[in-house]
Amino acid sequence: MLRNGLEPWHLLLVAAVIILLFGSKKLPDAARGLGRSMRILKSEARAMREDETADGNTASTDVRADRTPAADTTTAEPAGDR
Repeated sequence: MLRNGLEPWHLLLVAAVIILLFGSKKLPDAARGLGRSMRILKSEARAMREDETADGNTASTDVRADRTPAADTTTAEPAGDR
């Protein structure tokens, strides 16, 4: 049904409509705002992933733990220093 639904002239038509609606002066500001939002979203997602791996509550660490034994990350105190 939609074998060739998105052809190059469709993209040109969409670009022309967007330029007509928003004007050429507002488009750079809109693109800049979108870029900032994407950077914030990426950094927040990365921070959430780091928090989850620090807590050890992610599904990916659970799957790895089922496949291979987890490495011991705790540091043991030497017996002579007590």
